[in-house]
Order: sequence, then C-alpha cells, then structure tokens
Amino acid sequence: MKIVVCIKQVPDTSDIKWSENNTIIREGVESILNPYDSYALEMALKIKDKLPSSEITVLTMGPSQAKDILKRAIATGADRGILLSDKKFAGADTQATSRTISAIIRNKLHDTDIIICGQFAIDGDTAQTGPSIAAHLNLPQVTYAKELIDVDESSITIKKDTDYGYQTVKMMLPGILCVTKNKEIPRKFTIKGTIKAYNADIETYSLVDTGLTPKEVGISGSPTYVSKAFRPQRQKECEFFDYSNNPEETTNIIADKLSNFI
Repeated sequence: MKIVVCIKQVPDTSDIKWSENNTIIREGVESILNPYDSYALEMALKIKDKLPSSEITVLTMGPSQAKDILKRAIATGADRGILLSDKKFAGADTQATSRTISAIIRNKLHDTDIIICGQFAIDGDTAQTGPSIAAHLNLPQVTYAKELIDVDESSITIKKDTDYGYQTVKMMLPGILCVTKNKEIPRKFTIKGTIKAYNADIETYSLVDTGLTPKEVGISGSPTYVSKAFRPQRQKECEFFDYSNNPEETTNIIADKLSNFI
C-alpha cells in the first residue's frame, strides 16, 4: 500500500506576518505542524498497522525550512519526505496549491493508493485543498473522516462526521481522505524514528518537476486574491442585565441591543 500524507507547516498564530500582497510570510517565521495534519498522519500509521508493508510518504510545499516538519513526521513513523519548493510557488491559494501537489503526485508518485490530508489548515480554514486534489486527479474522496474501520489492498472503510451524526463509507482505491479532529491521540516521536529522521534525505522538487508553467502556480495561478488581512480588535466591554424583577422587559432590551448587530 502506497500512502501519501499531505502536511503543511503553518505559522504560530502568535507570530503571523503579512506580505504586501496580503499573503502570509512563512520564511523566518516560527512554524508548527498544522494540527489537523497530525490526525491525517495518525490515520496513515493506523493503516500501516493493519498493512505493515505499506509505505508512508509525507509531502509538503513551502520554503526550505519546511523540511523540519517532514523530519518530524518521519520521526513519528513516516518512511520518506518530499518537499515542493520554488519561489514561483509563493503566494499560492488553494487552487494553485492543489494543482501543484496533484502534478507532483501524478509525475513522481503515480502508484499512490491513498492520499490523506487534514480537513482544515489553521492558517486558512477553507477545507478546499484536499477536495481540489481529488478533482485534479479525478479520484473519489471521503471528507470529515474520523475513524478507520477496515482497509485492504483495494478498498478502505471509514467512519465520517456528518451534520446528523456519523456515516460509514466504503471507498474503492485509489482515493483521498480528508481527516478531521477525532478521539485518537496522534503518536509522538520514537527514538528509532528520530534517528531515522536525522539521517533522512528529504527529496526536493521544483516547478520543473511538476510539468506546470509559471502561470499555473503561486500568485499567478491563483484565481482568488486577499484584499485585506488584519487582526480583529478585541473588545472586553459588556453590559449586565438583571432579569430577576421583570424578565420580559429585560428580554426585550437584549433583543433590541442584538438587533443593532444584524
């Protein structure tokens, strides 16, 4: 079983910096592994528990410092790491990002059985990249995946979140999973894994390796544009209402106050 886990290095929310194009500056900024991607990696490791011959490749796109999270993933149990890094990739939205990742999977990892992504990224929260990869590669997908039920060489059965509870879905492979937060506790580094990560050679690919043109990646290949990015102002003012004497009157006052925000 060939598994690709798409992970992302996201900036620490206390250290976000913005470029003149209103995109997040990632170079030189303290970064962490996107929390949802840790659940995606745990899902891959559970598949490998059931099918020990599986190979897990972790894949990310970003500056050279993103090698750090690939090595962390290898220390946790992944087998190899791939970095997509090129200045022309900078400023990519979810469409350009998914197009780039899909191209490298198609060209370099074409025998992949399962692609696993985190459902969200905390620096964007759009939940679009995984489904977009599925569209580019014309693969079936299961979103909001929470629990691995069963897996074999040809299919995977997943318990997924829905608006009304849970649903059990069987997907034929190859396919894509988008994993959301769940009750599983993602694994930590092991001593053996840390030694492996230290000695690991991270494969690095650039625009040339994707087969795409400069107009299809980065800002040039992004149909969306961030017109403004800012930190919301925090206001700590509040009003207290005593409803003990006249609940109806107090309710009307609160309703009137709230109507000013609609």
